[in-house]
Amino acid sequence: MTRVVLIHGIGQHLKGPQTITETWFPALNDGLTVSGASTLPRHDVSVAFYGDLFRRPGHRGVGEPPLDASDVELGLEYELLLSWWQAAADAEAQVPGPEAPARLRTPRIVQRALNALSHSAFFTGLAESVMIGSARQVRRYFTEPEVRRAAGERLSRAVTSETTTIVAHSLGSVVAYETLCAHPQWHDLTLITLGAPLAVRGLVFDRLHPPPQGETARWPVPLKRWINIADHGDVVALVKELAPSFGSRIQDLTVNNGAHAHDVRPYLTARETGLVLAETLA
Repeated sequence: MTRVVLIHGIGQHLKGPQTITETWFPALNDGLTVSGASTLPRHDVSVAFYGDLFRRPGHRGVGEPPLDASDVELGLEYELLLSWWQAAADAEAQVPGPEAPARLRTPRIVQRALNALSHSAFFTGLAESVMIGSARQVRRYFTEPEVRRAAGERLSRAVTSETTTIVAHSLGSVVAYETLCAHPQWHDLTLITLGAPLAVRGLVFDRLHPPPQGETARWPVPLKRWINIADHGDVVALVKELAPSFGSRIQDLTVNNGAHAHDVRPYLTARETGLVLAETLA
C-alpha cells in the first residue's frame, strides 16, 4: 500500500529509489513528529525515481567527463544559470551579483555566474560540472521528449489506488504537475510541492504541458488540494508563490531552511510540511 509517493528533483542521477528513500523517509517522519502527528510506516511510502534518465553511459575515463563554462549551451541552460545567479545574489550578501565588475581572469559571463554561485548556500562546495549538470538536466527534460515521457511514466507507475498524496521537490514538481494533468481519471489527490520552479516565466512556466492559457496554467483535475512550500532564499524556486499562476486554490506557505534553502531534508523536517502532510493523511 503506497499512501505517499515522493518524487525528487535535479542532481539525483547517481542515486536510486532506495538511496532516495533512505534520505527522504526519516526526514518526512521527523516533520510529522515535530508537528505532533503519528509517523508513517515504511510500506506507506514509495519513491518515483527518474534520475537514471540523466546518467551518462560508461566511458574509458575515470568519473564523469568534466564540464566547464564553454560547455554551457545558449538558451535554457544559459538563462537558468544567470537566473540562479541573480536570485542567489539577491538572497545572500556573500554572493556577488551580475552588476559586480568581472575580474580579468573570468571575463566570460558564464564563468562569472559559476564563480558567484559557488559561494551560494545551494551550490557551495560543488564543482562547476555539477552546477552546469543541474541546469542541463532541466534543459534535457524540456527539450528531449523521451526523457520527459519516461519521467512521467515513472510517477504514473508509482501512484496506486491507495495513494492520497504526492510530495514533489524541485524539478519533480514539474514532473508531478504534468503527470497529474495527463491523468484526469485519478481523483482526490493532494500535491505538496517543495522548492518548486513551476511559476518561473520564460524558463519553466511557458514550457509546461499542457501549455498555460494566458497568465494562468491549468488546474490538474485529480487534485482536491495543492500546498506549495518555499524558502525565501531558495534560488531554484525563483517565484515563491504559485497561486497567481495556478489558481487561488493553492495554499502557499513559507519555511526557513537555514543555510540549505533548496535541500529537500529541511523542507521535509519543517513543522509546516509535517502539519500539511498530517492533514492529508487524516
